Amino acid sequence: MSLQQRLQTLQADTSNASTTGATSSTMGSHAGHDDGDEANDPFVELKTKVHKAVIHKVGPALFRSERQQPGNAESAREEMVEAVNEAVASIIEGDSTPLTRLERAQLISEITDDILGYGPIDPFLRDETVTEVMVNDHRTVYIERKGKITLTNARFVDEQHLERIIDKIVSQIGRRIDESSPMVDARLPDGSRVNAIIPPLAVRGSALTIRKFRKDPLKMEDLIKFGTLSPKAGQFLELCVKGALNVVISGGTGSGKTTTLNVLSGAIPPDARIITVEDAAELQLKQEHVITLESRPANIEGKGQVAIRDLVRNTLRMRPDRIVVGECRGPETVDMLQAMNTGHDGSMTTIHANNPREALSRVETLVLTAGVDLPLRAIREQAAGAIDLIVQVSRLVDGSRRITHITEVGKMEGETITLQDIFIAKPDDEGAERGATSRLIGPLTMTGIKPGFLDKLAQNGVTIPVSFFSGEEDLRGSANGSFGAGGSIRRAG
Repeated sequence: MSLQQRLQTLQADTSNASTTGATSSTMGSHAGHDDGDEANDPFVELKTKVHKAVIHKVGPALFRSERQQPGNAESAREEMVEAVNEAVASIIEGDSTPLTRLERAQLISEITDDILGYGPIDPFLRDETVTEVMVNDHRTVYIERKGKITLTNARFVDEQHLERIIDKIVSQIGRRIDESSPMVDARLPDGSRVNAIIPPLAVRGSALTIRKFRKDPLKMEDLIKFGTLSPKAGQFLELCVKGALNVVISGGTGSGKTTTLNVLSGAIPPDARIITVEDAAELQLKQEHVITLESRPANIEGKGQVAIRDLVRNTLRMRPDRIVVGECRGPETVDMLQAMNTGHDGSMTTIHANNPREALSRVETLVLTAGVDLPLRAIREQAAGAIDLIVQVSRLVDGSRRITHITEVGKMEGETITLQDIFIAKPDDEGAERGATSRLIGPLTMTGIKPGFLDKLAQNGVTIPVSFFSGEEDLRGSANGSFGAGGSIRRAG
């Protein structure tokens, strides 16, 4: 349902005051009987009445502001916030309900959030310390902060209120959710990932999950500061990206794969033509020459679907220097491997797996889902020739995210693809003996093995001295002058 349709519905309700009052009263008593919602919020009826009155008063202006051009969106929103605040304040002031100054301010804030934002979860979306918002039903809202999940006091008025907020989020990017299509992936304007599912699939009521992304994307320095990886590993990964290695980032759900992909993508040279392909656009690349593609689900007639695989194929005709696929989870894996094997070096993607070896097995499985009639050995040879490096990201039990393996993908030996760890983080046995809980895993350290892709890096203008892998030399001060201050590089020629 679009905003215009919601305005028409609410204005139709407001035109019949007696019917609206009776409906609100009935709904309020029903909520109090079933859920105790009104007992927890004594201003449910007042909020409903004020909300409808404000929509009736400033509704057309709201609809115009939603259709503003991106350049004018921020100023238009500021004007609407002021207009809605004034309208809410004047309507509450004219109401006979006695309110304290604190209650009045809270009521204005909540109604404004509901009209212009996302209702009771809006404060969590503005809170930069909250990384995930999980709505189990209209009475239960959890948040994740610093890796820990906690229950909040926030709640929606009823199921219809939650469904309106979900519809508002989904309709902003031209998608829909209804009984015929009861689950959807979407995103907020800031790029935060959204998943929603409604009855009949969600038995206890609609569920909404929002994974937030920082307004200022993390950089390599931030990951080093958080302890996600070591400074030397960070320098090594940046040079691998600059040197156009094909990188797969592997990890479980919520382990930080997309964040790591975003950070590594920041090392792509600014003169490269980058094309990103995602289900919902989340990557925040700072380079100028970037084209962002997003898949599209089928419409209500079951037509018009554009899958990730279709976009990856189309990308090959767009003269890309670098292809970045948000996640390979289906047949698009075949096209991604072909792109890596046919001259599109420096491509990157993510995949769900618990360790580097499982990541390769996962690639094989995803290729088979495309219906490719190839022997397993041929698929493994394709994978071994395409992928240069696997970066394994793990989420520990304390909520922290760590890079645990940086692994080179070698050639085939018999029926097996060889892997060798360049960096690895092992369990902290000493900390466990001391009973320490702050360090569940040791630091990311070098294995001393020289990778076989150094020649490929050199061909792309990046030279890493062999002594670096023995721990004798740091990239910040290479004796041969290939590296400048801070691990920057000089390209050959």
